[in-house]
Amino acid sequence: MKYQSDVLIVGGGLAGIIAAYELLDSGKKIIIVDRDTEENFGGLARWAFGGMLFVDTPHQRRMGIRDSYEIARQDWFSFAEFDREEYWGKKWAEQYLQLCTDHGYRYLRKHNINFFPILNFPERGLHVPGNSLPRFHMVWGTGWGLVNEFIKRLRNHPKRDHLQLIFNHRVLDILVENNSIKGVSGKREDNAQPFEMLADQVVIATGGINGSIERVRANWYKPWGEPPATILNGAHYYAIGDLHDATTRVKGNVVNLDKQWNYAVGIRHYEPRVKDHGLSLVPMKSTLWVNYEGKRFGPMPLVTPYDTRFLVERICQEPVKYSWQILNAKIAYKEFSISGSEHNAAMRDKKFLKFIIGMLIKGGKELVDKIANNCEDVIMADSLDDLVAKMNALTGDNYVKKENVENAAKKYDAEIDRGVKYFQDEQLIRLAQLRRYIGDRVRTCKFQKILDPDAGPLIAIRSFILSRKSMGGIQTNLQSKVLTIPDHRGNQTAVDGLYAVGEAAGFGGGGIHGYRSLEGTFLGGCVINARVAAADILGKSLT
Repeated sequence: MKYQSDVLIVGGGLAGIIAAYELLDSGKKIIIVDRDTEENFGGLARWAFGGMLFVDTPHQRRMGIRDSYEIARQDWFSFAEFDREEYWGKKWAEQYLQLCTDHGYRYLRKHNINFFPILNFPERGLHVPGNSLPRFHMVWGTGWGLVNEFIKRLRNHPKRDHLQLIFNHRVLDILVENNSIKGVSGKREDNAQPFEMLADQVVIATGGINGSIERVRANWYKPWGEPPATILNGAHYYAIGDLHDATTRVKGNVVNLDKQWNYAVGIRHYEPRVKDHGLSLVPMKSTLWVNYEGKRFGPMPLVTPYDTRFLVERICQEPVKYSWQILNAKIAYKEFSISGSEHNAAMRDKKFLKFIIGMLIKGGKELVDKIANNCEDVIMADSLDDLVAKMNALTGDNYVKKENVENAAKKYDAEIDRGVKYFQDEQLIRLAQLRRYIGDRVRTCKFQKILDPDAGPLIAIRSFILSRKSMGGIQTNLQSKVLTIPDHRGNQTAVDGLYAVGEAAGFGGGGIHGYRSLEGTFLGGCVINARVAAADILGKSLT
């Protein structure tokens, strides 16, 4: 079967949706083709928490935060630690910061997207500086509301008849004729029938490679040694690199696939949609983080929200590459949360009173109990002996030694008893600092002891590395046009008519983040580089 359009967008996630929306006013005929079913239109962004990094916004100013492009650039380049030879990633980082407030924040506000009044403050940096100011703007309605708003705008657009939505079609190849992009081809997902789609411009918006654990392993960062025996899947199940491979076959450049943004606290989903489907816990600040033997990580204890990459790297230095969180019910009810729209219903459904009551009064008992009752990785016990026995029964390896957990907990609790003035434990020092910011204080216990008999039961959470986002991808110029593989002199040209946006392009240029993200630049990157691509197709520029 054959289809025809002016612009073909491969992938129905946030980047593809934004690109289509930006193009519809022009009167061009557009097709969005997606491998998934129509009910899942929106991709992984539908399940995202919905944070975005913006600079010098009214939200920041209302909180007394004075931010600027110069400060943000310094933070970004410090945290990214770009490779010396990286060019397009650096250029895209600068372009993102130049565009993000006018063409991200104000653009979304204009389109009925609101943000929670308090900003999150992640990735502050540990061994290298990160965010020096809070910039993480949380979408009120989460990624669910963000995606649904723009899907609604697509469906109700005055030129809706110029847009064709095609689902259950897997694109496998890019068609080229006389060195020009002609369209794509593939097979239907439901009956394997072949199809072709012809267009003047093709926009790749198919996500990264992290939905394929095999590809995550194949592109594992080599200095970290062998990848963990178990890696949970927290990416979109169709983000497996089909169009990365197709781009390579037409001489497009794919780079930095070993630069991945994986998470350290993954647990098995209680209702898995794919093999090894994982949930991403937001690391709790007051837990003791221990290795597979129950030994506390050191000399620097693992604690959030400073450097997600360091957390993953440190766990992967162990002979057995998973970890445990040791805590109690009091800590869990205050601090336990799961990233994404699925387990943040009050925020997703815009129930402000319910959200505030849950955060400040009721806590997270309902969610904790649900996960503890349904997820094998969460263990509760009334005594340390029982807790350790259950931990070892779960793994079947008898790695965990009671004395390791007990010694770490008693030492930690004793320091809390001595008082803030005498803290020497790095985690407690950081907790004292974190609690000075309102965004952290409301969700962080006030120096809660682990073995406190009035705070039980005790809890242990087995935590796996969770595959999440590809920070490398299809290399593009600053107009989101795909670049060719460099010739023997290092020269590249843009592939006329071929664009890559969103995670497929590593969120910008094939490497906008370097080795680390300041967070909020993933969804934000999807919006910005999709708008850049659409503008270029229309012969315009956002800059």
